[in-house]
Amino acid sequence: MLIGILSDGEYGDRAFENIRQVFPCKWILLEAIPRTVILDEYELDIPECDLYISYLRHPDQVLALAELGKPTLLGINFGLGFLKQVQKINPRVLAFPTMCSIEPTTGIPEIDEFARHFGRPIFEVTCHDHTITEVKVLRSSPCGSTHVAEAYLPQKKISPALLQEFAIHVCHECRAPRFGHTCDKEMSGLIHIRALIAGITQSSPINNEATANFIAQVENEYQERLKNKAGQKGTRWP
Repeated sequence: MLIGILSDGEYGDRAFENIRQVFPCKWILLEAIPRTVILDEYELDIPECDLYISYLRHPDQVLALAELGKPTLLGINFGLGFLKQVQKINPRVLAFPTMCSIEPTTGIPEIDEFARHFGRPIFEVTCHDHTITEVKVLRSSPCGSTHVAEAYLPQKKISPALLQEFAIHVCHECRAPRFGHTCDKEMSGLIHIRALIAGITQSSPINNEATANFIAQVENEYQERLKNKAGQKGTRWP
Protein backbone atom coordinates (compact mmCIF):
# COMPACT_ATOMS: atom_id res chain seq x y z
CA MET A 1 0.00 0.00 0.00
CA LEU A 2 1.46 3.34 -1.09
CA ILE A 3 0.75 6.29 1.23
CA GLY A 4 1.03 9.92 0.17
CA ILE A 5 1.74 12.48 2.89
CA LEU A 6 0.60 15.93 1.74
CA SER A 7 2.01 19.04 3.38
CA ASP A 8 2.50 22.71 2.65
CA GLY A 9 5.78 22.53 4.53
CA GLU A 10 4.57 23.21 8.08
CA TYR A 11 3.41 19.81 9.34
CA GLY A 12 3.69 16.12 8.54
CA ASP A 13 7.45 15.68 8.21
CA ARG A 14 7.86 13.54 11.31
CA ALA A 15 4.81 11.43 10.44
CA PHE A 16 6.40 10.81 7.05
CA GLU A 17 9.67 9.68 8.65
CA ASN A 18 7.83 7.24 10.93
CA ILE A 19 5.25 5.91 8.48
CA ARG A 20 7.78 5.19 5.75
CA GLN A 21 9.49 2.71 8.07
CA VAL A 22 6.40 0.50 7.67
CA PHE A 23 4.74 1.51 4.38
CA PRO A 24 6.02 2.79 1.05
CA CYS A 25 5.52 6.56 1.26
CA LYS A 26 5.69 9.65 -0.90
CA TRP A 27 6.30 13.12 0.54
CA ILE A 28 4.09 15.47 -1.49
CA LEU A 29 4.95 19.10 -0.85
CA LEU A 30 2.52 21.74 -2.09
CA GLU A 31 2.73 25.51 -2.09
CA ALA A 32 1.72 27.14 1.18
CA ILE A 33 -1.28 29.37 0.43
CA PRO A 34 -2.88 31.78 2.95
CA ARG A 35 -6.42 30.78 3.91
CA THR A 36 -7.62 34.23 2.90
CA VAL A 37 -6.84 33.39 -0.73
CA ILE A 38 -9.73 31.66 -2.52
CA LEU A 39 -8.60 29.01 -4.99
CA ASP A 40 -11.08 28.88 -7.88
CA GLU A 41 -11.04 25.68 -9.96
CA TYR A 42 -7.97 24.44 -8.13
CA GLU A 43 -6.72 21.04 -9.29
CA LEU A 44 -4.11 18.79 -7.77
CA ASP A 45 -1.47 17.13 -9.91
CA ILE A 46 0.05 14.65 -7.49
CA PRO A 47 1.32 11.05 -7.57
CA GLU A 48 -1.42 8.44 -7.32
CA CYS A 49 -1.42 6.68 -3.95
CA ASP A 50 -3.65 4.15 -2.20
CA LEU A 51 -4.12 6.37 0.87
CA TYR A 52 -3.50 10.06 1.41
CA ILE A 53 -2.78 11.74 4.74
CA SER A 54 -3.28 15.48 4.53
CA TYR A 55 -1.50 18.08 6.64
CA LEU A 56 -2.61 20.84 4.28
CA ARG A 57 -3.81 24.06 5.90
CA HIS A 58 -5.87 25.49 3.04
CA PRO A 59 -9.41 24.07 2.82
CA ASP A 60 -9.61 24.47 -0.98
CA GLN A 61 -6.56 22.25 -1.37
CA VAL A 62 -8.24 19.64 0.83
CA LEU A 63 -11.42 19.84 -1.24
CA ALA A 64 -9.35 19.25 -4.38
CA LEU A 65 -7.73 16.27 -2.67
CA ALA A 66 -11.16 14.85 -1.80
CA GLU A 67 -12.17 15.08 -5.44
CA LEU A 68 -9.56 12.45 -6.28
CA GLY A 69 -11.86 9.93 -4.56
CA LYS A 70 -9.13 8.16 -2.61
CA PRO A 71 -9.21 7.13 1.08
CA THR A 72 -7.91 10.14 2.98
CA LEU A 73 -7.10 11.02 6.59
CA LEU A 74 -7.12 14.66 7.63
CA GLY A 75 -4.24 15.38 10.00
CA ILE A 76 -5.63 18.92 10.02
CA ASN A 77 -9.38 19.26 9.77
CA PHE A 78 -11.52 22.36 9.70
CA GLY A 79 -14.54 21.34 11.77
CA LEU A 80 -17.68 19.28 11.32
CA GLY A 81 -19.31 21.52 8.71
CA PHE A 82 -16.29 21.36 6.45
CA LEU A 83 -15.93 17.61 6.96
CA LYS A 84 -19.56 17.01 5.97
CA GLN A 85 -18.96 19.06 2.84
CA VAL A 86 -15.86 17.01 2.02
CA GLN A 87 -17.61 13.70 2.69
CA LYS A 88 -20.34 14.60 0.18
CA ILE A 89 -17.54 14.67 -2.39
CA ASN A 90 -15.71 11.66 -1.00
CA PRO A 91 -17.17 9.62 1.90
CA ARG A 92 -13.81 7.95 2.39
CA VAL A 93 -12.33 11.13 3.88
CA LEU A 94 -12.12 10.80 7.68
CA ALA A 95 -10.94 12.98 10.55
CA PHE A 96 -10.30 12.14 14.19
CA PRO A 97 -9.82 14.26 17.33
CA THR A 98 -6.12 13.36 17.23
CA MET A 99 -4.03 11.27 14.89
CA CYS A 100 -3.40 9.00 17.89
CA SER A 101 -7.17 8.30 18.07
CA ILE A 102 -7.32 6.27 14.85
CA GLU A 103 -8.33 2.62 15.18
CA PRO A 104 -8.76 -0.09 12.51
CA THR A 105 -12.53 -0.09 12.74
CA THR A 106 -13.55 2.31 9.97
CA GLY A 107 -14.52 -0.30 7.38
CA ILE A 108 -12.25 1.41 4.85
CA PRO A 109 -9.57 -1.21 4.09
CA GLU A 110 -6.71 1.19 3.39
CA ILE A 111 -7.33 3.26 6.52
CA ASP A 112 -7.79 0.14 8.65
CA GLU A 113 -4.53 -1.33 7.35
CA PHE A 114 -2.75 1.91 8.23
CA ALA A 115 -4.41 1.98 11.67
CA ARG A 116 -3.12 -1.49 12.53
CA HIS A 117 0.32 0.11 12.73
CA PHE A 118 -0.33 3.78 13.54
CA GLY A 119 -3.02 5.44 15.62
CA ARG A 120 -4.33 4.76 19.09
CA PRO A 121 -1.31 3.53 21.09
CA ILE A 122 -0.94 -0.04 22.32
CA PHE A 123 1.71 -0.86 24.93
CA GLU A 124 3.02 -4.19 26.14
CA VAL A 125 4.17 -3.53 29.70
CA THR A 126 6.07 -5.76 32.11
CA CYS A 127 5.82 -4.87 35.81
CA HIS A 128 7.42 -6.21 38.98
CA ASP A 129 6.67 -5.03 42.51
CA HIS A 130 4.70 -1.98 41.24
CA THR A 131 7.63 -0.97 39.05
CA ILE A 132 7.64 -0.87 35.25
CA THR A 133 10.53 -3.00 34.07
CA GLU A 134 9.93 -3.01 30.31
CA VAL A 135 7.70 -1.28 27.77
CA LYS A 136 7.20 -2.21 24.12
CA VAL A 137 5.22 -0.04 21.71
CA LEU A 138 2.96 -2.28 19.64
CA ARG A 139 1.16 0.60 17.91
CA SER A 140 2.39 4.18 17.81
CA SER A 141 1.00 7.58 17.02
CA PRO A 142 2.04 8.66 13.51
CA CYS A 143 4.26 11.41 14.91
CA GLY A 144 6.14 8.88 17.05
CA SER A 145 5.55 10.56 20.43
CA THR A 146 4.37 7.18 21.77
CA HIS A 147 7.97 5.92 21.79
CA VAL A 148 8.72 8.25 24.71
CA ALA A 149 7.44 5.38 26.84
CA GLU A 150 10.24 3.01 25.88
CA ALA A 151 12.95 5.43 27.01
CA TYR A 152 11.25 7.16 29.95
CA LEU A 153 9.24 4.55 31.84
CA PRO A 154 11.45 1.49 32.55
CA GLN A 155 12.61 1.06 36.15
CA LYS A 156 10.16 3.66 37.44
CA LYS A 157 7.58 3.11 40.17
CA ILE A 158 3.94 3.31 39.11
CA SER A 159 2.35 6.41 40.67
CA PRO A 160 0.12 9.36 39.75
CA ALA A 161 3.23 11.53 39.41
CA LEU A 162 4.81 9.10 36.94
CA LEU A 163 1.66 8.95 34.81
CA GLN A 164 1.42 12.75 34.78
CA GLU A 165 5.09 13.13 33.86
CA PHE A 166 4.66 10.57 31.09
CA ALA A 167 1.74 12.55 29.64
CA ILE A 168 3.80 15.76 29.78
CA HIS A 169 6.62 14.06 27.88
CA VAL A 170 4.14 12.84 25.25
CA CYS A 171 2.64 16.32 24.88
CA HIS A 172 6.12 17.80 24.52
CA GLU A 173 6.89 15.41 21.65
CA CYS A 174 3.39 15.61 20.17
CA ARG A 175 3.22 17.33 16.80
CA ALA A 176 -0.43 18.31 17.10
CA PRO A 177 -0.69 21.54 15.11
CA ARG A 178 -2.25 24.51 16.87
CA PHE A 179 -4.64 25.28 14.05
CA GLY A 180 -8.42 25.21 13.82
CA HIS A 181 -10.33 22.07 14.80
CA THR A 182 -7.48 19.64 14.86
CA CYS A 183 -5.28 17.61 17.16
CA ASP A 184 -5.47 18.38 20.88
CA LYS A 185 -2.24 17.92 22.84
CA GLU A 186 -4.07 17.39 26.14
CA MET A 187 -6.34 14.80 24.56
CA SER A 188 -3.25 13.07 23.21
CA GLY A 189 -1.81 12.94 26.72
CA LEU A 190 -5.02 11.39 28.07
CA ILE A 191 -5.13 8.84 25.25
CA HIS A 192 -1.55 7.78 26.00
CA ILE A 193 -2.16 7.52 29.75
CA ARG A 194 -5.22 5.33 29.14
CA ALA A 195 -3.24 3.11 26.77
CA LEU A 196 -0.39 2.82 29.24
CA ILE A 197 -2.78 1.95 32.07
CA ALA A 198 -4.32 -0.77 29.89
CA GLY A 199 -0.85 -2.21 29.33
CA ILE A 200 0.04 -2.04 33.01
CA THR A 201 -3.15 -3.72 34.19
CA GLN A 202 -2.62 -6.60 31.77
CA SER A 203 0.69 -7.24 33.51
CA SER A 204 -0.20 -6.47 37.11
CA PRO A 205 -3.26 -5.17 39.01
CA ILE A 206 -3.03 -1.65 40.42
CA ASN A 207 -3.70 -1.85 44.15
CA ASN A 208 -2.47 1.58 45.19
CA GLU A 209 -5.45 3.75 46.17
CA ALA A 210 -3.89 7.05 45.10
CA THR A 211 -3.03 5.65 41.67
CA ALA A 212 -6.48 4.09 41.30
CA ASN A 213 -8.10 7.45 42.14
CA PHE A 214 -5.89 9.22 39.62
CA ILE A 215 -6.82 6.68 36.93
CA ALA A 216 -10.50 7.35 37.67
CA GLN A 217 -9.89 11.10 37.27
CA VAL A 218 -8.14 10.53 33.94
CA GLU A 219 -11.07 8.45 32.71
CA ASN A 220 -13.59 11.09 33.80
CA GLU A 221 -11.66 13.86 32.05
CA TYR A 222 -11.33 11.77 28.90
CA GLN A 223 -15.05 10.98 28.81
CA GLU A 224 -15.91 14.63 29.47
CA ARG A 225 -13.81 15.70 26.51
CA LEU A 226 -15.58 13.17 24.32
CA LYS A 227 -18.91 14.43 25.61
CA ASN A 228 -17.93 17.97 24.63
CA LYS A 229 -17.30 16.68 21.12
CA ALA A 230 -20.67 14.92 20.97
CA GLY A 231 -21.87 17.32 18.31
CA GLN A 232 -19.08 16.16 16.02
CA LYS A 233 -19.83 12.43 15.85
CA GLY A 234 -19.59 12.61 12.08
CA THR A 235 -15.87 12.99 12.54
CA ARG A 236 -15.78 9.47 13.97
CA TRP A 237 -14.65 10.58 17.41
CA PRO A 238 -13.69 7.42 19.33
